[in-house]
Amino acid sequence: MSSTLSSPRAPSISGVVVAVLGFALALGGVWLAVLGGSLYYLIAGTAVGVTGILLARGSGAALWLYAIVLLGTVLWAVAEVGFIGWQLEPRLLVPVLLGIYLLMPWITRRLSPRRGAALALIVAIVVGVGVGVAGFVQPVGTRGEAVVRNAADGHDTSVPDGDWWFYGRTPRGDRFSPLDQIDTHNVTNLKVAWTAHTGDTMRPGEDKGGTDAGHEFNFEDTPIKVGDTLYVCTGHSWVVAFDAATGQKKWTFDPKANTEADVYLACRGVAYYQAPPGTQTDCPRRIIAPVLDARVMALNADTGKPCEDFGEHGFISLTQYLGHVPAGFHFVTSPPLVMKDRVILGGWVYDNQAENEPSGAVRAFDPLSGKLVWAWDVGHDPQNWTPGPNDQLTRGTPNAWGVYTADPDLGMVYLPMGNATPDYFGGHRRPFDEKVSSSTVALDIETGAPKWVYQNTHHDLWDMDVPTGPSLVDLPDANGGTVPALVQTTKRGEFFVLDRRTGKPLTEVTEKPVPQNAVPGERTSPTQPFSVGMPSLAPKDLTEASMWGATPFDQLMCRIEFRRAAYEGQFTPPQLKDTIVYPAFDGVIDWHGASIDPYNKLLIANANYIPFIISLAPRGPAEAKGLVKPWDGSGNEPKVGGGLAPQYGTPYVGKVHPWLNPLDVPCNPPPWGTMAAIDLVTHKLVWERPIGTTRDTGPFGTHVNAPLPTGIFNIGGNMTTRGGLVFIGATADNYLRAIDERTGKELWKARLPAGGQANPMSYTVNGKQYVVIAAGGHSGLGTKSGDYVMAYALP
Repeated sequence: MSSTLSSPRAPSISGVVVAVLGFALALGGVWLAVLGGSLYYLIAGTAVGVTGILLARGSGAALWLYAIVLLGTVLWAVAEVGFIGWQLEPRLLVPVLLGIYLLMPWITRRLSPRRGAALALIVAIVVGVGVGVAGFVQPVGTRGEAVVRNAADGHDTSVPDGDWWFYGRTPRGDRFSPLDQIDTHNVTNLKVAWTAHTGDTMRPGEDKGGTDAGHEFNFEDTPIKVGDTLYVCTGHSWVVAFDAATGQKKWTFDPKANTEADVYLACRGVAYYQAPPGTQTDCPRRIIAPVLDARVMALNADTGKPCEDFGEHGFISLTQYLGHVPAGFHFVTSPPLVMKDRVILGGWVYDNQAENEPSGAVRAFDPLSGKLVWAWDVGHDPQNWTPGPNDQLTRGTPNAWGVYTADPDLGMVYLPMGNATPDYFGGHRRPFDEKVSSSTVALDIETGAPKWVYQNTHHDLWDMDVPTGPSLVDLPDANGGTVPALVQTTKRGEFFVLDRRTGKPLTEVTEKPVPQNAVPGERTSPTQPFSVGMPSLAPKDLTEASMWGATPFDQLMCRIEFRRAAYEGQFTPPQLKDTIVYPAFDGVIDWHGASIDPYNKLLIANANYIPFIISLAPRGPAEAKGLVKPWDGSGNEPKVGGGLAPQYGTPYVGKVHPWLNPLDVPCNPPPWGTMAAIDLVTHKLVWERPIGTTRDTGPFGTHVNAPLPTGIFNIGGNMTTRGGLVFIGATADNYLRAIDERTGKELWKARLPAGGQANPMSYTVNGKQYVVIAAGGHSGLGTKSGDYVMAYALP
């Protein structure tokens, strides 16, 4: 037996792994450099690869080299993004962890010489950790405190304080509860008061949305409360009545909706109508609700039975006057606006499928008989008319699918307008389409006569339709009086403050030049309106340096995709290649809108930040390859998959998807969801904070993660109360939260049994205030599905 001690074996396996990772990073760095991007990945990747080779040889020089790489990475990271914690994370976390691994005894004891090298690497790691920590201790967002005004004009009293009759409580759409039993001092004592179930749950095949899976089942309802009863509608168009004090089910009505062809299954609310005294009807109090197979129904509010005197045994068909309606091309997800003996509604028209789709006309019906009273049809002269049995409303006009708001004193209803289909090619749009697309439109409630139009996106090629009606508020004017105003939220993150009598801006709006160079056959608007007199929640334009990822590798892929894509900032027209659209059609602010505290003149908005990729392809080659089948518009549309927008009638087939990296992580940096307060008097941003965590989202589409406070995607809105609180579910981490209205600080949260992708509401029964939210999840967001209605109250 030899007494000679052998040299320790080099850490060859670790060296090979490090070398492979390093040279893989360098290879991607070559690609990025060729595209004109950062040279860091090429240089650092090569150095890490050499580090791996030195490790495999047992050379202590590996630690020296990696110490240099890590220090250089720190300098590069700070130079690119400064001390911003979430931006530093993908640049520093993995390199620091690799440095720590290289200091493990099973590595260092196999290297020679190592003593000085290990010290150098320790210094580099300490520097990296210090810079990262310094970034994360920096405040995220804007800190401030709202002014307490307690304006004398106060809230809309047309609805009893303890009730919630409309989607936004009142027709003004301010989503404000005047109740203050629950306030900033006692909200931490909130407990579950009752839990109820609608009984309507997701069915097979409804767990994903879009053209790939066919159906997307969501519970987006904001309940209404009238007297002692809560009324809820579900994703399959059921209406359920609950006792508002106990949650006990009073009745359920299932209209047996045929949803087979509908790609989006949701109901955001129902409407309430009280017949005038002396009216001859067996159904004086009625719930009027949309049905997903293009019907509207009226139900007895006390029994849940259809009102026989409304239409045909309680139902009217919305396909009348629309001509040919392919399966799934028209239905209603938002509650109708019921006011002044009118049931006013438009509807959803299938996006991006074809030109000449069914009309987007808005119609008003008699709430007792269901008879059509008027139609607002922008392609007809006059625009407000009553079609006869053989008439057809103008096909392919812009629709108004979101919730409507109204000023009954002015006699005006305010419509949030979409586009003439399809969304990503507008070369064939008609002048009357162009005038009202992506606009707020005011109509006379009783006659449908147009009063004014205000457009916030010209010749929209990005699906920036206005997703919900404006919120109404009375604001102080320069003469010590008040002006009747409205605030229109937008998917762009811009807020347009208008005089609701005339549609004229009350804050400065400027037309700014935007990118041009559309595809052949298309045109673009040379400018777009920006509401510069108000704070904007629109994201900053993306740059290569702003690309994000959980690791350097997926961040590198985002950088490469950024360099390959067409992108000149907001309003880059869709191209014959991947085009980055940001903000995109899911909004900064989508169908949930914002809430307004009418006493303190404060607007509260929750926002989303995720870019999308749009590309166009010539129709001939796309059809020749079988990507889409030819269709002349007759019969039903051929099945389309792969996230394609067939856009029949145009020269192009579109494709659209969220911009996620290979780990299914967004390419833009956190925060991905925020909540902000804007002072409507000073026009200043008071505070803005991330909202939500990554607890229920993760890489590769998983739903388990550490609860990182990145701010997270949210679908659904918020409610403000007189108690100084903002309540919000919405976020993908399945919580209901209470936020201090003055500061944005989270005061309370409760774990929901399913996703709360809906707007919360509040009411009183027997002197007790309740906060209620529909918690049933959202297939598109991927949150847990269910059929819960959750009520919270003080003990």
